[in-house]
Amino acid sequence: MKIRSTATLALVVLGLVASACTIQAGQQSSTSSPATGAALSGGSTTPTTDEPVAQVVSQTLPAVVNVTTDILTPQGQTGVGVGTGFIVRSDGIVVTNCHVVEGGTKITVSTSASTPQKYDARVIGGDCEHDLAVLKINGNDMPTVPLGNSSDLVLGQRVIAIGYALALEGGPTVTTGIVSALDRSVQVQDPNCTVCKNFSRTYSNVVQTDAAINHGNSGGPLLNMQGQVVGINSAGDDNAQNIGFAIAIDAAKDAINHAVASPLAPTGYMGITTADLTPAMAQQLGTTTQNGAYVIGTTKSGPADKAGMKSGDVIVSVDGKTVASANDLGTILNGLQPGTTVSVVVDRGGQQVTLDVTLAARPLPSQLP
Repeated sequence: MKIRSTATLALVVLGLVASACTIQAGQQSSTSSPATGAALSGGSTTPTTDEPVAQVVSQTLPAVVNVTTDILTPQGQTGVGVGTGFIVRSDGIVVTNCHVVEGGTKITVSTSASTPQKYDARVIGGDCEHDLAVLKINGNDMPTVPLGNSSDLVLGQRVIAIGYALALEGGPTVTTGIVSALDRSVQVQDPNCTVCKNFSRTYSNVVQTDAAINHGNSGGPLLNMQGQVVGINSAGDDNAQNIGFAIAIDAAKDAINHAVASPLAPTGYMGITTADLTPAMAQQLGTTTQNGAYVIGTTKSGPADKAGMKSGDVIVSVDGKTVASANDLGTILNGLQPGTTVSVVVDRGGQQVTLDVTLAARPLPSQLP
């Protein structure tokens, strides 16, 4: 993933790498929006196979979005991961890659209009085994792109990739190519995946294309000439030319439909990174408590930051409940709803300070299914 950081973030790139990008303004074209709840597979086939790439792009571009993820590392460093997504339902269901939003403390979706509209987003489902995340934004009558059938793809078929490649200014990038191979299995480096062996994921049901897929294309649509999504752009090869990979859309449909039918419930969120307080830390900080959740860092303009919480604070209670560890804090927050204002008591250098924190919605679940 491509990351812009306010503190230097290490990024490992070996062979195949996941990609990402920054918010850019594009040009929006006139289109009609399917009704909320429209089928996620099939869809309109207005262009015919002999119509040019420009018409497919004109039809699709309003539904292509920029996905920006604020990241707070376990070391308290902050950065921004960026990528692409596309809207599949007019009520604000957005599909992108899991690695684009992984580790995020805040997710922002921006449209490709010349004056982009920005929306806060949260993950409602996904399947990281297929590098898929499904987001929800509060939108209505939004332009959408239909899902096609990757099972219908044939070698040599023409395809189009759209995404915010290389963080270039001026809107999304459009590239074209053919289907070079089907049903590939590839290994992709993902520095943010702490549960992956050697930070490497293995993806199956992958479509190989010679359409350029660069850093920034992650999560964007791979389209057939009928303007339907047949793949989710996921990775390129830094060591080879004309090789890009997209997750076959058929492998993602079940997870998308499940997220729409049974979205993950929103839970309370403070916007902090914490660790268990150790006796050595307590002595160094001069706290009067030996237990609690040590605040490593806060997300800028997040709920805790707005309430005045600082790095080095030790949370000892939330909403009247004792916090003896970072896990205790997570358990308490999972039982609280976004929008709730709670009293948070912190030990700050031996003094107890009470803060009123208005919780937001957690952008990411603790673990994607």
